[in-house]
Amino acid sequence: MKKRKIIPYNRNLKEKARKLRNNSTFTEILLWRYLKGKQMKGYDFHRQKPIDNYIVDFYCSELFLAIEVDGESHYGNETNDKIRQKKIEKLGVSFLRFDDFEVRYDLENVLLQIEKWITIQEHTPNPSQEGNF
Repeated sequence: MKKRKIIPYNRNLKEKARKLRNNSTFTEILLWRYLKGKQMKGYDFHRQKPIDNYIVDFYCSELFLAIEVDGESHYGNETNDKIRQKKIEKLGVSFLRFDDFEVRYDLENVLLQIEKWITIQEHTPNPSQEGNF
């Protein structure tokens, strides 16, 4: 049986994450409509998920995938976002980032990009499984 990797998180962020879920932006709500309930290729996504000392907009633990929607709160914070992303990536998490305008005005393309990323991951062999026939 494959052991599941646990990503650490700061338990003090749980209440802040709950508040963010209850006050989602319009574009987060738009994207969530297509990620919730395993609608995205059967994968389970969570909203406003604490990871380490940060909170990501959407997260799938099966894929180790974080999805961020960069809206007003990110404008002017690009440097901090890059630092934050690199710290989370060191934990083995991949990122897909979309601008607020992309989600609002080109949602179909955003969904296609997410599906494409997942499809590539599904067809990439796990190095630890190579040679186990």
